[in-house]
Amino acid sequence: MAHILDETVPAEDLRKFEQKYHEELQHGNVSNTSKFEYSWCLVRSRYPADIRKGVILLEDLFQNREETNKRDHLYYLAVGNTKLKEYATALKYIRALLQVEPGNRQAQELEVIASKRLEKDGMVGMAVAGGAAVAFGGLVGLGMLAAGRNRVKK
Repeated sequence: MAHILDETVPAEDLRKFEQKYHEELQHGNVSNTSKFEYSWCLVRSRYPADIRKGVILLEDLFQNREETNKRDHLYYLAVGNTKLKEYATALKYIRALLQVEPGNRQAQELEVIASKRLEKDGMVGMAVAGGAAVAFGGLVGLGMLAAGRNRVKK
């Protein structure tokens, strides 16, 4: 499963689907298929800006279009958000997919990965915050020590 998160889109595929999307956009009528194919490529990009753009297109497809392919929209929204390190949002989409398809193996595996990464990032965040608090406390202590020495000298 980790491979879907590490997979990157070949540049020629991205160019092909981007060109198709923009041609349809210029004509004022982008098909859902073109929008999905382009967003699917963007989500598989190595660049966060591309991934974000793909997520935005997928959100639009998910919220505003017909009922077909909702499963794919949810899944790639979860993949994109996981790649963007927005694990809580990714888990929301994964769990929505699992409500409809409880036995979906890909979604189950992605849920485990996103949950572990959310937990790990939370631990790292707590460690950074704890380290900052210790450093701040040390600075306050040094400041108080310096102020006390200045009072003693006077």
